[in-house]
Amino acid sequence: MTEGGSGARAEIHHQHRDVTGGWLRPAVFGAMDGLVSNFALIAGVAGGTADTKIISLAGVAGLAAGAFSMAGGEYVSVASQRELAEAEIDIERRELERNPQSEEDELAQLYIQRGVEPDTAREVARQISRNPEQALVVHTRAEIGVDPQDLPSPVLAAASSFVSFGVGALIPLVPYLLGLTVLWIPAVASMLALFAAGALVSRVTARSWWFSGLRQLLVGGLAASLTWGLGTLIGAGGS
Repeated sequence: MTEGGSGARAEIHHQHRDVTGGWLRPAVFGAMDGLVSNFALIAGVAGGTADTKIISLAGVAGLAAGAFSMAGGEYVSVASQRELAEAEIDIERRELERNPQSEEDELAQLYIQRGVEPDTAREVARQISRNPEQALVVHTRAEIGVDPQDLPSPVLAAASSFVSFGVGALIPLVPYLLGLTVLWIPAVASMLALFAAGALVSRVTARSWWFSGLRQLLVGGLAASLTWGLGTLIGAGGS
């Protein structure tokens, strides 16, 4: 912090990580979901048959079904969340129009509860209330926990989920589409991708990159091992 004079300003010497995850969280988790689910699906089918056409078909079907399912579910979820937020924002907007003084008093009380001196809180509330749109933003943030100017987009969420899931699901599938016939190559590619995706997740968590990478590697490897074992049992039983 700088010192001396009435114009001294505080200098920020630290930065916080984005605890909401921003774009990184849905993108990485969508890709991991596609990678784990399609890797496990392909491993299960490969455990039951050596026919690469069947394995490839299963992988393509898993990619398409999973991507559309993720996108549809994300769209409905985010759209419902947005509609609920918009309904609550409309209620707050009507209250500001009908009872501006009561809303100003309510805002002042919120600041008082947060430790602001009563006279200062009332003055801040009065100044904010002079601008109805700014007052709406402050009220909804404080009372509802949402920003009316920054509501999530259902279309963007659906598109992000569709693309990220598809990218993840494509990794274990590509070797078969290129004509390879052994499982260990897509398995190695998938395991490396799982570790990399887990390491990326560490950017939005408090864990180290190697811990997050190994954890995701273990989860994906376990899922694929289980489905491969089931495929082997079912394939052997049907032979």
